[in-house]
Order: sequence, then C-alpha cells, then structure tokens
Amino acid sequence: MPSNNNFNSYKFSLLSSLYIAIGSYFVINYNDLSISIESVLVSFIIFVLSFLILQLRLRKLFFERVRQIYKDLEFETDSLIQTSVIDSDINSFAKDLGEFVKLKRTEIETLKKEDLYRKEFVGNVAHELKTPLFSVQGYISNLLDGAMDDKELLKKYLKRAEKSVDRLTYIIKDLDLITQLESSTLKLEVTSFDIVKLANEIIEDLEISASKKNIKIIINKKYDNEILVEADRNRIEQVITNLITNSINYGSEKGTTEISFESKEEKIIVKVNDNGEGITEENMPRLFQRFFRVDISRSRSQGGSGLGLAIVKHIIDAHNENIYVQSTVGIGSEFSFSLKKSKVL
Repeated sequence: MPSNNNFNSYKFSLLSSLYIAIGSYFVINYNDLSISIESVLVSFIIFVLSFLILQLRLRKLFFERVRQIYKDLEFETDSLIQTSVIDSDINSFAKDLGEFVKLKRTEIETLKKEDLYRKEFVGNVAHELKTPLFSVQGYISNLLDGAMDDKELLKKYLKRAEKSVDRLTYIIKDLDLITQLESSTLKLEVTSFDIVKLANEIIEDLEISASKKNIKIIINKKYDNEILVEADRNRIEQVITNLITNSINYGSEKGTTEISFESKEEKIIVKVNDNGEGITEENMPRLFQRFFRVDISRSRSQGGSGLGLAIVKHIIDAHNENIYVQSTVGIGSEFSFSLKKSKVL
C-alpha cells in the first residue's frame, strides 16, 4: 500500500497531467470543439507522457534530496537510490531513517550516562584527593606556625603528613593503573604458575594486618599437587591481595577469610570467602565502580585509594576472564574469578 507521501505525489502528477491533457485538447481543437477520436487519443498520450515526466522529475528531485540527507548522515546511498520502484525506495529510506534515529537515541542516552559518570568520577577524585591534601597542608601550616619547635609535635605531625602522602600515592598509582588497563596500554606478562603457592605468599604478607582485627586468613584445605594457571602472576597477586584486604576491612572481629580453588573443565575458579557484614542488593551493581564504598567512614579510616575492586575487575577483564560476587547481609560475601588452566605438565 503506497505511503501518504507517494499518494500525494501520484495525486499531484495525475491532476497536473489531467490539466495538461485537457489544455492540449482545447488547443488542438481550437477551431472545432467537437469531440473526435484522434483528439482524445492525442490528449490521452499527452496525459500519459506528462504523468511519466512529472513522476520522473519528482523522483529525481526526491532522491537528490535523499542522497544529500544520506550524505549528511554518512550513509552509503547507491543501493537505495538505484532501486526500481518508487514506493519501495521511499519505504526503504523511511526504514533506514527510523533505524538511524533509534541508533542516535541510544547513542545520546549512552552519552548522557557517560557524562553523568564522568561528573561523578571527577567529583569523587576531587574529594579523595582533597582530604589527604588538606591534612598535609594543615600539618605543615601548624609546624610553620611554631609547632616545629616542639619535638614531640614535630614528629607526630610529620608522621601524620607522611600517612596522608602515602594515601595520595596509592590513589595516583591506582588511577594510573586503571587508565592503562582501560586504554589497553598495559601489557600482561602471561606465565604458568602455581596459584596455591601464590595464595600462601599473599597470606603471609597480610597476616599482620589481619591479626589487628583478629581475622584468620586460611586456605580451605591442603592441596598436595600444584594448581597451575596461565596468567600475569603480578596482576593476579594484586587481585587476590585486594580481595583479601577488602575482606579484612569489612570483615567481622575474630572472623575468617577463606581461600579455595575449584577445577572446572579448562578453568580454575579462585574463591575468597569472608563472614563479614555482607553487601546489600542495592550496592551490588556499583560494587566495581571507581571510588564506590559500601561503608565510607570505615573504608576511609582503613586507608587505601578506594579503587581496589575497580582494579580487580579491570585486571580480570584484561585476562578475558570473569569475576562473580555472592553476598548475604549479616552472613558474608564470596568473590570468585576464573583463570585459564595451564597446559604445562
């Protein structure tokens, strides 16, 4: 069924051709207005020719405009312009234009979300940097105002300033790492290594910080054989360290953080479980966003950059692997991620 635009073009061509045919009839029979077969036949031929010429002209004008629109929209026009039937051409154009509008609407919505995320991210960065910077500024100002003459205050303020500078360093280093991961400029050094041995080394390094909260870090059982995986050892060390540190920061006093390994076909699943406070469903979707904190007051008091889980997600993504989270409020959380099994025997 022809569209309204096609119907209007036909109507215009028909009426114009009819006027031309009638006019030509009267011109031919100027001296004799009696009806003759020859005059009617000539007028009919003129009507048909006029209709075809008008349709072709309208078609040309329409598709010149279509071609320009497609050019403006950076479309490939040849396949559309060369179709033979006007109605199908117009419908094809309308369909393509509808798809284009849908695509642009999606892009606009995406850009709006990205802009909102950018504003939120810039605000978070400013806030995270502002706190330690103001602390350093305050301690230095107090020292310059005379506190430096008191040796006890001097030592105390310098230690606090050093702690704030350390936090600034963590933030900047982690932001630099995330930037490299997102821009794919960080090259992974994939090797074969024993994931159980790596986990034991990390546990030894974190025992002191865990002991401050009476939290035990354990491996669920003794693994007699090596569990070899193919990955960047340093980056996976960072992943496990960040997950265990996170479990310590949010874990319960006298709690336990347990690491386990599960074999699934060509993958090894590494799991980090804790019996801490858990994560609400409301916070789950934003868990891996930069600077997002489930408990702002507690996590900031523990130090760090606030980028730990975001880095974990980026590193696992860089390995083309997956990370999963299961959590129940008041019971605890489980973070797990997959790694490729090593083919080394």
